[in-house]
Amino acid sequence: MKIVFGGAFNPITNAHILVYKEVKKHFKHATFVFLPVSSAYTKSALASNHYRQEMLHLALDKYDDIEISDLEINDSDFLGTYQSLIRISDRYDEEVAFIVGSDNLDGMENWINIEGLLSDFQIIVLNRHNDDIQQKINQSPILKKYQSKFYIINDFDVAISSTQFRETFDQSLVPKEVYDYIKENDLY
Repeated sequence: MKIVFGGAFNPITNAHILVYKEVKKHFKHATFVFLPVSSAYTKSALASNHYRQEMLHLALDKYDDIEISDLEINDSDFLGTYQSLIRISDRYDEEVAFIVGSDNLDGMENWINIEGLLSDFQIIVLNRHNDDIQQKINQSPILKKYQSKFYIINDFDVAISSTQFRETFDQSLVPKEVYDYIKENDLY
């Protein structure tokens, strides 16, 4: 199984690494694909594709079961998670799952081709902020229709975010090599 962890990684934080380690406990034989969004994705204060990819490599190259994909980075338009997972699935010819935080369930029914995404792929949901994940799923008719596709990890809640780092520059929130790279390149 390939487990895809998508995000801005702006920058990668210790929480992103803890997500990988927690999901690995539940899916011991899976390999991971970190999938950074491209700058074509509209998100404020997004560092360049190059810098975000470099920070991912600095933080993750020591793990032999993680690949950093440039799939979305190379896209000129944001095509959505479903299209990315289809292309990853075609490339590896194995089952693909996608990681989200429970906060992403809010508004998920508005994602591009959400029904295709939920019918074709397993979604691994990690709890954030002690959310009632089942309630969030039940509140959306589309999510509820596909509730069997959700694998819920409730015993995880790490209060670290990339936004928090960008606002505080707290060195303890990111790997040391990432912090040094940010300082060296005057990012954020």
